[in-house]
Amino acid sequence: MFKNMIVYRIAPQWQVELTQVEEALAKAPFMECGATQEKSLGWVPPRGDAHGPLAESVGGQWILRFMVESKVLPGSVLARRVKEKAERIEKETGRKPGKKESKELKDEAKLDLLPMAFTKQGSMWVWIDTTSRLLVLDTSSQGRADEVVTLLVEALPGLSVSLLNTQTSPQAAMAHWLKEQEPPVGFTVDRECELKSANEEKAVVRYARHPLDIEEVQAHIDAGKLPTKLALTWDDRVSFMLTEGLQIKKVSFLDTVFEGTKADDGGFDTDVAIATGELVKLIPDLIEALGGEAESGVASAAAAVASEGASMPAPSVESRAPTNSAPARKSGAGGVVTGPAQVPVDTDPESAPF
Repeated sequence: MFKNMIVYRIAPQWQVELTQVEEALAKAPFMECGATQEKSLGWVPPRGDAHGPLAESVGGQWILRFMVESKVLPGSVLARRVKEKAERIEKETGRKPGKKESKELKDEAKLDLLPMAFTKQGSMWVWIDTTSRLLVLDTSSQGRADEVVTLLVEALPGLSVSLLNTQTSPQAAMAHWLKEQEPPVGFTVDRECELKSANEEKAVVRYARHPLDIEEVQAHIDAGKLPTKLALTWDDRVSFMLTEGLQIKKVSFLDTVFEGTKADDGGFDTDVAIATGELVKLIPDLIEALGGEAESGVASAAAAVASEGASMPAPSVESRAPTNSAPARKSGAGGVVTGPAQVPVDTDPESAPF
């Protein structure tokens, strides 16, 4: 649970009860793909119990689970079926299908093949900490996170969030820690990192299971290579990989976390309590190590909605934009929606759960 994390800050005006979240999610439950349906998504019971609640509270921490199913249809198989259809038309009419007809043939071929296609499923844990006002998604893919957050803000009235943003960029902080060999208080630098050149060559140097307190690493930084990933351990309790985009990957709870627990202490409640209990302390320490939190745009978005006299704040999503904020734009409901000018590039989409 929570092997990767993308963290959002929830705006202070959002106040709801767990029952309201449950009612909202119940309108979009996950259902398996139909015969000719390419993709299906929705919410499933976090505990895995059939017909169980879609929003669980463990120690005051709210846990949701998002599920996606998609049909696996190899491009080569689809192309072969389209070719067969085109050859049949050419044989029967003596002419080759035009551009528009070829597109229609592709759609027909897809409908023919989808009922026979295999399906794959993936899920994502979603954690809402109403006390610390954090929304945490268990994924390393910004694109997938954006998809789920968009569905959440559409489903939960008044929800407004922005990607966690810090005064010091993770890349600048990681470069300082490596160059000065001085990790932040409470953290240690582990034996893995990636350095990337900012010039056109985009040269990359990776260290794995290798000490990083060496002159070679400092020389790379002096030469203009900047850290994009750095392995850290917090308080001898949680190890993780910090990225330049403030994503937290490869989260691993160390043995000290489980001291005092019994071998048979397991299950959903225990897993949630352990994970959230550690991470709710790690995240503020990481924010402090990065110079504190930068001003979020969620408050200004809420104020803009209120100034228009909206009876209910419209949902908004603001993605990380360290250089300049994205302009506000009107939503279909007449509210103000903030967001990035373009979707952030995934740094490691293959490691996402779906």
